[in-house]
Amino acid sequence: MGEGWAVRKVWVAGGVAAGLGLSFVMLLVVGVYLVAGNLVNGAGGGSVALAKGAVPTAYSALVQKWGNLCPALNPALLAAQLYQESGFNPNAKSPAKAEGIAQFIPGTWATHGIDGNGDGVRNVWDPNDAIPSAATYDCELATYVKDVPGNQTANMLASYNAGAYAVIKYGGVPPYSETRNYVKTITTLSQSFAAPVSRVDPSEQAATAITYAQSKLGTPYLWGGNGTADQGGRFDCSGLTKAAFAAAGITLPRVANDQYNAGPHPQRAELLPGDLVFFSDDLTNSRAIRHVGIYVGGGYMIDAPRTGAVIRFDPIDTPDYFGATRVTEDGAKALPTTV
Repeated sequence: MGEGWAVRKVWVAGGVAAGLGLSFVMLLVVGVYLVAGNLVNGAGGGSVALAKGAVPTAYSALVQKWGNLCPALNPALLAAQLYQESGFNPNAKSPAKAEGIAQFIPGTWATHGIDGNGDGVRNVWDPNDAIPSAATYDCELATYVKDVPGNQTANMLASYNAGAYAVIKYGGVPPYSETRNYVKTITTLSQSFAAPVSRVDPSEQAATAITYAQSKLGTPYLWGGNGTADQGGRFDCSGLTKAAFAAAGITLPRVANDQYNAGPHPQRAELLPGDLVFFSDDLTNSRAIRHVGIYVGGGYMIDAPRTGAVIRFDPIDTPDYFGATRVTEDGAKALPTTV
């Protein structure tokens, strides 16, 4: 959210802002629909690298290394599992007594936990042990179902959720809705942790989100604001982006650092109107993101900047620019609700 967001130069002021802003954004809205209809997704191949800052720096080298342990696994998939399980919290503990960053239950840890850092101790609370153990467990499951027809990664993930026996019994991902949803969730979520190898699809919902945000220009900022009547229709930064995409039929998480994981991450030169743009004092860790806006083109965004300011156009090319996310419907649905 945007409290503490540094004061930046306003692009345009007063009535000029309203007039120019309307024309500028309406042109962009039309452009988004045109681009969405003409660009074709290019599916990339090759080795999988992690997106910049998507995994906290303390764990990124571990995830990159152990995510390449076997062909069925990759670093982005491993990152997606860790984020889905704990939000990269090494101290996480669930009501079911799952523990640590990888959320091992004690019985599973006893048989599958390894001493990843070679210090002679298998510690479920230590990511240096838990992350290698998660990768090793994944790859062990992949070995169990290596002769099963179908996609080896999907079969591995299905084994993680339903057990290898069920995958073998059904000759692939079993017909359990929970298991099929888990496979789809992790594979979709992994796209948010992978560095794109080609230009990513534009968002078909981008124009609606921009139109909504534009309609709120001039609205005073409110910390924690969701735009409700009792709040006078006011927003903070992530409240505005959440409401803008809700208008387009996409449910985003409430806070900015989780919104970052709602889709793939275009490079600065690849930004399109409707992309979410993020800002942080720590450019190595997406969990430290503190501000978000909606890109409208020309190096500007619509955002709710800070207490005392109004929703407005601001430049994105500042030293605290972290990166961007092209929100997808599936990407938003894949986000966990408990991290």
